[in-house]
Amino acid sequence: MTKALRLSPHELADQHRSGRVNIVDVREPMEFVGGSIPGSRNIPLAQIGKVPLPAAPLVLVCQSGARSERGVAILRSRGQGESLADLEGGLLAWEAARLPLERRRGAPLPLMRQVQISAGALVLIGVVLSQTVAPGWIWLSGFVGAGLIFAGISGFCGMARLLALLPWNRVRV
Repeated sequence: MTKALRLSPHELADQHRSGRVNIVDVREPMEFVGGSIPGSRNIPLAQIGKVPLPAAPLVLVCQSGARSERGVAILRSRGQGESLADLEGGLLAWEAARLPLERRRGAPLPLMRQVQISAGALVLIGVVLSQTVAPGWIWLSGFVGAGLIFAGISGFCGMARLLALLPWNRVRV
């Protein structure tokens, strides 16, 4: 493997099957246990370059390919770019190619689904309470809507951060 390649899902599957590469999944542990490439190792992006990596050649993977691409850039900037690649399109492309995923039994729902469920429930509660208890409850729905707009614009979702702290979302890989 040469420097910083982007491998298609089928190229990675072939190389992984033949034992020619080690796969490092740079997603968060909660995402990893929800579905990962069999035999991959989880090292979150924030830890890349700070913890020992498996032997090269390495292929970094994430959900869509954006984080793994950043991970490649981080490792290259630290002089570790030899025999390094990432999965083009991430696990979304891997799944679309109908390649196998390993899922941990009892893994929590993906964090964004938890945000959607929580936000939807709070909006519905705000509307129902505004109609049955007091009109001021409608501000709960407005507050949640404003929070979702802020999250979309800024990339920071406070609700996701809070949900990630809940006991069922603390996973060990």
